[in-house]
Amino acid sequence: MSNILIIKHGSLGDLIQANGAIKDIKKFYHNRKVFLLTTQPYSIFMSECPYIDGVIIDKRLPRWNLIYLNNLKKTLSKYGFSKVFDLQNSSRTKFYKRFIIKNAEWSSTETALEPGQKKRDFDKDPVLDRMEIQLKKKGVDIEFTKNIDLTWAIENTSNLVKHYTNREYILLFPFCSPKLKQKKWPYFKELIQKLKQEFKNKYSILLAPGPNEIEEANELNAKVVLENSEPVNIKTLVSLTYGAKFIVANDTGPAHIAAHLDKKGLALFGSHTSAKKVSIENFNFKAISVKDLKDLKVETVIREIRSKLN
Repeated sequence: MSNILIIKHGSLGDLIQANGAIKDIKKFYHNRKVFLLTTQPYSIFMSECPYIDGVIIDKRLPRWNLIYLNNLKKTLSKYGFSKVFDLQNSSRTKFYKRFIIKNAEWSSTETALEPGQKKRDFDKDPVLDRMEIQLKKKGVDIEFTKNIDLTWAIENTSNLVKHYTNREYILLFPFCSPKLKQKKWPYFKELIQKLKQEFKNKYSILLAPGPNEIEEANELNAKVVLENSEPVNIKTLVSLTYGAKFIVANDTGPAHIAAHLDKKGLALFGSHTSAKKVSIENFNFKAISVKDLKDLKVETVIREIRSKLN
């Protein structure tokens, strides 16, 4: 029986959003083995996903590294993939289609385009809409692509939480990639102070930093959640988010986790993109969008939190 390959290298938010499409693909091809080609940071997390039969790691080395590309080609050829669902839709995966997995049937942005439609126009649509169209074009029945189910990643974190608080907690994600500073709201320290004044002892304020964010988190006057002095893994991050009373985040992976867990919370957007395009809003999780995040006042954020928690 021929196997199915899904390609999604990252980032965390993008991979979280792809979980629904991955589930639909596995359900539709329930009698086939479905594998995921992704990068090292997400390999352990996705290896536990019940919709995946195996994870293959792509180091994404430069394309002039012919030895690596040849080894990757040999590795993938062993699986006998007959279909590839390219959910990354990057220049790298387009290269893979031409030179690495040439004999499989591909699903990508290009296969989803209507006659005469340009990719740059298609890419303006919301990400989950695009994913749904891409799968439908290949005849896949759609149920979960826009109804993402992350319950498989929720585990019991009560012992970890008790180490930091005995109260309900608000979880903040004031971080972002150093390459994407335009996504970063600069007033989280002031927000933490205002939250403590507003809610006093009702809620603890927790932070869950990534590998390069611990030092920054320690400067923000909130409780920094770590495991053995290290950042929590992705499943623990999902579970901490699930247990939070409210979440405030920049437009990063944790915001997408909160949105698809249907948690009460806010994502803060500047002009780098829109909440609609990244498909992040739902009934409980909302976005505040401004032209420049430096102009978003702390009181505006507090007012939104207050309206949802009181």
